[in-house]
Amino acid sequence: METTAPGSARGDAGSDAKGSFGPVDCRKAKCIALTFDAGPAEATPHLLDILKKEKVHATFFLLGKNHVKKHPEIVRRIAAEGHEVANHTWSHEILTDKKPAEIRAELKKTQDAIEAITGKKPRLMRPPQGRTDDTVSGISKDLGLSQILWNATAKDYSTTDSALIKKRILDQATKDGIILLHDIYKGSVPAVPGIIEELKKRGYTFVTVPELMAPAEPVPGTIYRP
Repeated sequence: METTAPGSARGDAGSDAKGSFGPVDCRKAKCIALTFDAGPAEATPHLLDILKKEKVHATFFLLGKNHVKKHPEIVRRIAAEGHEVANHTWSHEILTDKKPAEIRAELKKTQDAIEAITGKKPRLMRPPQGRTDDTVSGISKDLGLSQILWNATAKDYSTTDSALIKKRILDQATKDGIILLHDIYKGSVPAVPGIIEELKKRGYTFVTVPELMAPAEPVPGTIYRP
């Protein structure tokens, strides 16, 4: 599938582009986006405490079933504290294995559940395992959703070693990069303070995914990958 890098989207933005900047202009600054998949979960409030202390805004790709529906107060807090609330499907099914009506339901049910809690529909989604195709892209476009992939992952589903998770992310971090972690796994949240501290030392500013693209705005249906 053809993908667009956030930096390329930024560079192609017209003079009338209306994307909102974060703490810096990523055309000039060294930016990186921290993203979390498959929550909210029991560890998410602690993660939010860490992000608040560090003055970092992240992007949360939330699961509908057993997560958004189970923890509406955490979803509300994520939005209230300035993070980007995004869609990670209803039940983490592989979308490319599904019929069009099933794909639409997986995305729309989560859209509706998040909107009922926050008052806003997400504008970003992340397909489980990053697996997408033309059908998924078309339905995402219909629902107003851009698709967001990543370039730095700790494979934190396979280890509880926070030091290893931190090392893997730091080894892969790049300007205009998108970091993928999960706030549902035991080793991930404890790794976050060290990741933030070291990347700040390296001159990075943390932004949400839309802020990484500003002044461009995420285009529904488009697949973004650094």
